[in-house]
Amino acid sequence: MSQSQTLSAKKKYDFNKLQKRIRRGVGQAIADFNMIEDGDKVMVCVSGGKDSYTLLDSLLYSQRIAPIHFDIVAVNLDQKQPGFPEHVLPAYLTDLGVDYRIIEEDTYSIVKDIIPEGKTTCSLCSRLRRGILYRVATELGATKIALGHHQDDMLETLFLNMFNGGKIKAMPPKLVSDDGQQMVIRPLAYCTEKDIARYASLVGYPIIPCNLCGSQENLQRQSIKAMLQDWNQRFPGRIESMYKSMQNVVPSHLADNQLFDFQSLKTQQQPYEGGDTAFDPPEINSTPNHDSSAQGNVQDPNLHIINLS
Repeated sequence: MSQSQTLSAKKKYDFNKLQKRIRRGVGQAIADFNMIEDGDKVMVCVSGGKDSYTLLDSLLYSQRIAPIHFDIVAVNLDQKQPGFPEHVLPAYLTDLGVDYRIIEEDTYSIVKDIIPEGKTTCSLCSRLRRGILYRVATELGATKIALGHHQDDMLETLFLNMFNGGKIKAMPPKLVSDDGQQMVIRPLAYCTEKDIARYASLVGYPIIPCNLCGSQENLQRQSIKAMLQDWNQRFPGRIESMYKSMQNVVPSHLADNQLFDFQSLKTQQQPYEGGDTAFDPPEINSTPNHDSSAQGNVQDPNLHIINLS
């Protein structure tokens, strides 16, 4: 085998490994949080970014191999941003053979009229977009709304809320809308942005940048992202450990008296599970965990997942 053939074979192997890791993560998240059930109609929100393309790709694969039946409809919200390439997504989705809808709503003008120049537009834009998507989901009879948020988005939101909102609150993998009518799911919850970016680049998705808010460099989320990336470079394994902590919450060791009944806490004559350890030193693993099992136990063979092999 020539050197070029060896290199090509290695690239194919690496791509297949990456694709399998992403698809397995999606299947694991679907199973862990019961995101999709038999007979569901899943509205996949496709913005034209790397995350939503990967989300659609992964769900179409899960649809083909899942032991249940569910329908998929891709929905794009054309917010009438200047220079938005309106032809890209219809052409891509048509070639893909997936059912889709393009919703045209001029939220761009609303945001520009309300938000002063130089101020971040993400909050208002997001609220307007979410309201429209909820309405469209009802019109289409969708039972689930799938968004492309991934592990990094969820962790960044946790820190944003701690630093700016005084809350320990992140993006949940699954939640109900405030009116109780819609179910939102995030099947990429166990997937990293690094993997998604690499996968999107290798596949060659026709990426559409967000010129309204994506270019605003002063966003608080960008600062959090930079902080986490710096930590990840200096302390490999820290990101995975922090994400895993969101799945291992100990209310008795926080300070929320609405979450844990501190007032009724009493001593007792028998061992107390979760009680303070008086003399035994804590067990600290000095070697960071580098395998991907920290990402929501994606590799745990004992957990039931959609068969992605």
